[in-house]
Amino acid sequence: MLSFVNDYCEGAHPEILRRLGENNFVKTVGYGEDALCAAAKDKIRAAFSCPDAEVYFLVGGTQTNAIVIDSVLAQYQGVVAAASGHINVHESGAVEACGRKILALPHHDGKLRAEDVKKLCAGFYADEAHEHMVFPGMVYISHPTEYGTLYTLDELKALRAVCDEYGMKLFLDGARLGYGLAAGGVTGADISRLCDVFYIGGTKVGALFGEAVVFKKECAPAHFVTLYKRRGAMLAKGWLLGLQFDALFTDGLYFKIARNAIDAAARIKAALREKGYEFLIDSPTNQIFVVMENTAATAFREKVACEVWERTDAEHTALRLVTSWATTEEDVDALIKTL
Repeated sequence: MLSFVNDYCEGAHPEILRRLGENNFVKTVGYGEDALCAAAKDKIRAAFSCPDAEVYFLVGGTQTNAIVIDSVLAQYQGVVAAASGHINVHESGAVEACGRKILALPHHDGKLRAEDVKKLCAGFYADEAHEHMVFPGMVYISHPTEYGTLYTLDELKALRAVCDEYGMKLFLDGARLGYGLAAGGVTGADISRLCDVFYIGGTKVGALFGEAVVFKKECAPAHFVTLYKRRGAMLAKGWLLGLQFDALFTDGLYFKIARNAIDAAARIKAALREKGYEFLIDSPTNQIFVVMENTAATAFREKVACEVWERTDAEHTALRLVTSWATTEEDVDALIKTL
């Protein structure tokens, strides 16, 4: 059965496995205080044009989102996010479990609009009883979004301006950042310049596991290592994370393998269009949201593992197909033949 369920079905890129084999019996100090982690951090700083950034390696996306949000916000603050945002929908209340309220706003193709955030903040501070309410202290976005869409540079600048006006931090969830950057538009340097903190997803872009959190130097919370260790997001064998990100950011591997997913998705979308299918949304990245008649969708899912995204009406279903760094030409050919 073909699988296009998600972009983390496979293990890891062969170069990572090769490096793991080479280093398996090397005695290495723990908790990320090793030379591999140091080298990976330097390569990330160079790739994102942020030489003074603080970089940390955490084990997974949900832990990263919850810990970053909890550590940056004051006790009386919450986080503004799109109603469709990952922290609001698919993380089992991890942020709320930290005691942080998510201030959800309507999404537009998965994205937050700066004018909506500004309206929320202006209304909050105009309310005479706002001291009894949860203060907006951070804006959370993801790039790509849950709908595979991307923020433009102007949209990011507009959100940055609202954050500056109301004293909020801008946090970008980059679980699929490689695919977003490979699709073009906003660059890594743009993200590091405009965001207070972002993370680079490894789990979904070639690594066995792991995310790299990047703070602007002046934005990193005090004793962040202590904060994420006490929440179970630190590996004693921290070199396992450093090695993976060192491999991914050597000779541009991260961006090369992400491009594979974009090219594979483009081939699939072209085939779908040729056969007359319509899309729920025209995502430029590695997530494809195709609309099928219900009977066809059922038949298709008997041969292709994919996710039911939503029912568009009584007779049609939107399916989500996801390509990855590991999607092969043979996978795409077989999918097109199935169509």
